[in-house]
Amino acid sequence: MKFIINREEILLPLQQIVSVIEKRQTMPILSNVLIVIEDDQLILTGTDLEIQIIAKINIAKDGVYAENLPGAGSAIATATPGSITVPARKFLDICRLLPSGAEIKFELVDDIARDGVYAGRGDRPVAPTSAAKVKIASGRSRFSLSCLPADNYPEFAESELENHLFINAGKFKKALDKTVFCMANQDVRYYLNGLLLNVSNSKLKLVASDGHRLSIYEDNLDQATGFEARIILPRKGVLELSRLLDDPEAELKVEFSSNNIRVFIKNLIFSAKLVDSKYPDFGKVFQQEFFNQIHIQKQILKEALTRVAILSNEKFKGVTFDIAPDSLKISTHNPEHDEAEEELVIEYTGEPLTIAFNAQYLLDAVSNLDSELAVLTIASNASSCFIDEPSDCGYKFIVMPMRL
Repeated sequence: MKFIINREEILLPLQQIVSVIEKRQTMPILSNVLIVIEDDQLILTGTDLEIQIIAKINIAKDGVYAENLPGAGSAIATATPGSITVPARKFLDICRLLPSGAEIKFELVDDIARDGVYAGRGDRPVAPTSAAKVKIASGRSRFSLSCLPADNYPEFAESELENHLFINAGKFKKALDKTVFCMANQDVRYYLNGLLLNVSNSKLKLVASDGHRLSIYEDNLDQATGFEARIILPRKGVLELSRLLDDPEAELKVEFSSNNIRVFIKNLIFSAKLVDSKYPDFGKVFQQEFFNQIHIQKQILKEALTRVAILSNEKFKGVTFDIAPDSLKISTHNPEHDEAEEELVIEYTGEPLTIAFNAQYLLDAVSNLDSELAVLTIASNASSCFIDEPSDCGYKFIVMPMRL
């Protein structure tokens, strides 16, 4: 097995794959990237058994210019078929630190005969005295990496993916950005350590919550799907998928079942195992009475919250809202007896009320609004605060109050 490829052709796919590979693995081979040459393609695979990324790079045989192949770069690439696994981060570091535009020669040294010399005496080959190696050469640089057989690389188990839809990458990236910050991290309620994806024919809804706040994003799909489904994507999978959506013009194909999801992103295939649970019913939070809406300039609220939060309790970040007609006072104090207070002009005509929030939760929500005006709507029993825009937008943020 061998191939020659330009550094720029392999560097980005390798970086995208290595990010899913955990630094500490129970199985040594999971620290490796699987490299396969077949059908004029270089296929790179990385997995932690929960998430998998496959990158396919068009490559040529017998000295044919790679630019003559669809989707390939301009490097001359020669290849012979084969498969092997090499340490992922070491291979990435070698490629990353080579000069820009460098040509990389990759070759698997034969198990039986090393460098064309038989390992035994006489005419009959015998078992090698050392493990197979991968030789990497570029310019005057030479590297030799230990490798593990591709046959030992674990297969990523996937059930039949019966549902599929198409969505623009920019639209999906925006939906993720508006919700991911509300996901829980290592919560015992493991269904909160992920993102709810709800497809209802031509409508898409994403929901995330950590039990203290909740974000909802709704949008229309360009093509009707003809089915209704609810799945929970795992936290790491959501973060990795969001990172891969770097081209807003790309068209994504999303396939999923009740156990797995697979997303085709240009030359990448992203796969993840889903969270096997039922997401809690959040619809009841809308079925209650509310105080009158509070209208306030988003930037003014952000700046005031940021300043007041400096003197809040470092652990809880609590701030108190004293709301009166046309006036909002934000205040806080901490165990060191420091105090902060700011008074803002707002549009509000209801009765006075006092309520406390985690300042960081409010800042996260307000920062994700697109309009210049923020609309706060507090439930009459002070159980929640809705944060959205004055126009009818597709997303809402809900923050639960706290006791100070």
